[in-house]
Amino acid sequence: MTDLPIHSVLPAIREALARGRSVVLRAPPGAGKTTAVPPALLDAPWRDGGTILMLEPRRLAARSAARRMAAVLGEEAGATIGYRVRLESRVGPATRIEVVTEGIFLRRIQGDPGLDGVAAVIFDEFHERSVDADLALALTLETRGALRPDLRLVVMSATLDGAPLARLLGDAETIEAEGRMFPVEIRHADRARDDAVEIRAADTARRALAEGPGDVLVFLPGMAEIRRAERHLAERLEGDAVDIEPLHGDLASGDQDRAIAPSRPGRRKIVLATAIAETSLTIEGVRTVVDAGLRRAPRFDPRTGMTRLVTVPVSAAGAEQRRGRAGRLAPGICHRLWTEAEQRGLPAFDLPEIRSADLAPLALELALWGVADPASLSWLDPPPAAALDQARGLLQRLGAVDAAGRPTAIGRRMGRIGVHPRLARMIVGAETPADGWTACRIAALLSERDPLAGRGRTADADLRTRLAGGERGAFSRIHAVARDLARAAGIRAGLEGGHESPGALLALAYPDRVGRRVDPRGLYRLSGGGSAALAEGDPLVIEEWLAVASLDGDRQQARIFLAAPLTRGEIDALFADRIETAARIAWDPRSRSVQARRERRLDRLVLDEGPLPDPDPAAIAAAMLTGVRELGLGILGWTSEAREFQARVALLRRIEGADAWPDLSDAALLQSLEDWLGPHVGRATQPAQLARLDPGRILLDRLDWDARRRLDAAAPTHLTVPTGSRIALAYGQGEQPVLAVRLQEMFGERSTPTICNGRVPVLIHLLSPAGRPVQVTQDLAGFWDRGYRDVRSDLRGRYPRHYWPDDPRQAEPTRRVRPRGT
Repeated sequence: MTDLPIHSVLPAIREALARGRSVVLRAPPGAGKTTAVPPALLDAPWRDGGTILMLEPRRLAARSAARRMAAVLGEEAGATIGYRVRLESRVGPATRIEVVTEGIFLRRIQGDPGLDGVAAVIFDEFHERSVDADLALALTLETRGALRPDLRLVVMSATLDGAPLARLLGDAETIEAEGRMFPVEIRHADRARDDAVEIRAADTARRALAEGPGDVLVFLPGMAEIRRAERHLAERLEGDAVDIEPLHGDLASGDQDRAIAPSRPGRRKIVLATAIAETSLTIEGVRTVVDAGLRRAPRFDPRTGMTRLVTVPVSAAGAEQRRGRAGRLAPGICHRLWTEAEQRGLPAFDLPEIRSADLAPLALELALWGVADPASLSWLDPPPAAALDQARGLLQRLGAVDAAGRPTAIGRRMGRIGVHPRLARMIVGAETPADGWTACRIAALLSERDPLAGRGRTADADLRTRLAGGERGAFSRIHAVARDLARAAGIRAGLEGGHESPGALLALAYPDRVGRRVDPRGLYRLSGGGSAALAEGDPLVIEEWLAVASLDGDRQQARIFLAAPLTRGEIDALFADRIETAARIAWDPRSRSVQARRERRLDRLVLDEGPLPDPDPAAIAAAMLTGVRELGLGILGWTSEAREFQARVALLRRIEGADAWPDLSDAALLQSLEDWLGPHVGRATQPAQLARLDPGRILLDRLDWDARRRLDAAAPTHLTVPTGSRIALAYGQGEQPVLAVRLQEMFGERSTPTICNGRVPVLIHLLSPAGRPVQVTQDLAGFWDRGYRDVRSDLRGRYPRHYWPDDPRQAEPTRRVRPRGT
């Protein structure tokens, strides 16, 4: 171990820390920083008997690092060097270096903000940028600034830019170490492919075994792909001396240890791993890496309050980390299942988790720490305001914080349990010890992988099926986690009985996911908004009410993965202080009527409803106006006179200006329904009741006496023609009002009639004796001069008994066939 590249910079690290400075250590894969730096600080005078804590992002990495360091000292883990991870601890009285997961560290610093007895905190693999790591660093920096100026900090990373970290730590010294990695040949795919990446990866791994020495490490995005690749390889390697070992975070510690251990004599190994194998691990014997180039990343949507796992491309930094696994012990090969062109398009680094994760756990930690403004802490990336606000709203709904964001007694109890605030609320809210134990089991089921997932069958969504699963096989870890939670909550494990159903307990954790069936095929409306559906044929479809624990995060219609039945009585008892009774008076497009209903609601979920007695008339009128806007003004009792009135006002508005006359167009009237139609709606709830209204009369009433007088003078409804007849003007047929009159009644008229004080000539439709148009003109004098002769010739042939004078200007107008006396 003395020839590791990191040993060349250990003196510089010790000197920097001796001066009381923080250190940012940037060392590439294979440099040996994880196992060499902590032991190198054991004899530092400033340690003064204090413990060195080293944080790792994963349980496997923490155990592995502690065991390797202990082995160098010739000891077992738990002596000088130990570790603490969930469900497992190897720490003794002589332990001076503790390797812990970031979550374990947060529990420790929350319980002891001064970190009594701790001399240094080392953040390993900080480039992974988990929320817990960012928060742990922020709290540690505040502890050092307020309580422990002697506390030494070391932040180690393989790929992260050290300059921003150094500034965050108060101008820490930045030290870079060379890597020691054997040459690794990179082989990119020759073309982009769209077939199943896990099958390509498995086939590539199989060829690699045949082409070269050593074991093969395959990076796949998730457990589903690992299972499919495992089955594919098992069928093709049957009888060969090859072990296929999965490696992911949900495996039992013994299975994880077997995956990273050296191959058995005479056998070779293919390790199928998630991103868990990117850093902090040396998997013995690996000479070839097959990288699918994908990873699973959580994406939290504040709008839905749900997190879903998405498959994203690995970053360039992550790909480099993976490549390094092949060159730890000897020259190796890295098969990348993407092209060189795709390599150039990879993001440089993975997105920090704090920018895309559910921040409810972080918000609770901040509240327990006493931080009202996150900006008062030091962050490499501050938590996004929108996601943090949503998280605080959830905590308030769960009763963990008050309106000012201060932790309640319930919130402090929740903080000691170490699970997501939703699950912690379920545990502390259980009414009896037996219910508390059931809540711990539910919390364990929801915080670990579903034990029935991927077992060769489609599991139903009923949580009760999992609770009946016993304590063996896939359920053994669930029960171990449940017992750990019970210890943290002060609950005795193994108690039977209780009276709260699993659904009632779930509803404590997920008050926004109480669902009511709205479709017999399994569609449920949720109290927090939106809908979710059971898979076709799921037995839970018979339940009217569900408490939903696990969804896929789809915004339109989420898929329900885990849920439990609720009763209406349980809902009333659990949420008595939040169920509201309200009147709902609204326009219903389906029935085309106003509906007045009384509703009892849990947030956005209607629990029950019925007719609303004596509804508010103003609310009825407002809802009816919504219907008018939807259906249009045509549902009113329009008459031709009303439409003509509209057109007359529109003409004067166009001629005299918008300030002189109101806008009575349909578009404007729809915008101002409350002003002109609202007072006349009354208690109408259906369009037929509005058909009795005369909108012309209503609109006329909007004009005062002077405006009516000016309207009649400037835009009269009728004009008197030479015979003395009063002929109606048609204003609604175009830009100009139309005078439709028999030609003989216009004899003697020398010019075109006008309105609007002579500013607008009317458009004359001259009619035959049968009432059919024979000429349209707004120049009557020109028609007499140029058109009349031809029209006269035609009409005289068809109507020989009628009067067709030679000079229409001098002729007597008539309503009859001929003037009297002719």
